[in-house]
Amino acid sequence: MSAFRRPAWWSVLLTVAGALLFVRLGFWQLHRAAEKEALLRRYATAAAAPLQDFDRVAQSPPATAYPRVRVHGRYLAGRVYLLDNPRHDALGGVEVYAPVELDGHAPLLLADLGFLRGNGTDATPQVPPLPAGEVGLQGLYVPPPGVALEMGGDALARQQAYPKKTIYLDLGQVSHDLGRPLYPRLLALDPDPASIYERKRTPDFSSMPPSRHRAYAFQWFTFALAAVVIFLVLHRKRRPRPRSP
Repeated sequence: MSAFRRPAWWSVLLTVAGALLFVRLGFWQLHRAAEKEALLRRYATAAAAPLQDFDRVAQSPPATAYPRVRVHGRYLAGRVYLLDNPRHDALGGVEVYAPVELDGHAPLLLADLGFLRGNGTDATPQVPPLPAGEVGLQGLYVPPPGVALEMGGDALARQQAYPKKTIYLDLGQVSHDLGRPLYPRLLALDPDPASIYERKRTPDFSSMPPSRHRAYAFQWFTFALAAVVIFLVLHRKRRPRPRSP
């Protein structure tokens, strides 16, 4: 004789659907943890890698690597772009970008100069003047920061004076603003103790590190198990109570 009552079809459906959803969410969290760990390893490998020829990776960079390159050129005078408070620092701040005209190259290369701290007010930090003349730059050739839906369209086109500020750095918008084509990646300059800019060339996962994704995955898997256990408990046959004499 079975120890369980025959369940209603809808209870089976809800339990299976819920358990599958929880398991799927758990594996998604594990996937996110693996992605972030791979990204951190990629940056760590790139930081210690030897310099490569920029021309070999300029237009077709490797999808799973961030080459270290060295270039020579000139900053476009006064053309500076500010990514507003990208690290949500307590004092505010901006990530500063400037286009570089390379010797013998038609496209411009957008250089990530680094993070410039604010002073705790809404005022934009004062950006130092760009170096004049020929400069030699080296750093990681990395993808641009992610772009999401920007309410109001192209913020750069509505601004007349530089530096121009935006909450998302869209290379297409920057290219249109400059009237010049851009390379598909950015040059994230190497850290320099003498620079006013902070250059932490690894992703900031402090708010959601890989370990937290694994913790959430364990939580979702526990929910899936709990759904099955609750289903079984609710459908277990109760033993009849002995009649009192």
